Amino acid sequence: MNQVGKICFRAFFCQIISMSGITFMVDERGQKTAAVIDLRKHEQLWEDFHDALLAKSRAREPRESLAAVRQRLKSRRNG
Repeated sequence: MNQVGKICFRAFFCQIISMSGITFMVDERGQKTAAVIDLRKHEQLWEDFHDALLAKSRAREPRESLAAVRQRLKSRRNG
């Protein structure tokens, strides 16, 4: 990682640490607090991240068994 500068963010001293298309904001304790991702360079990474968030947000939704889905699809085909 390469340190490229320092900025203030929400009244805390932060550093910007950059690596190949991903920039991290780090607080005064060295903890990463935010990330900026170059989506042109890391499109697949963003898609994976977005998919994981979407799955987590739906974790408590009701489930449907595979057998029930198959039966529903079969009914649609048969009219």
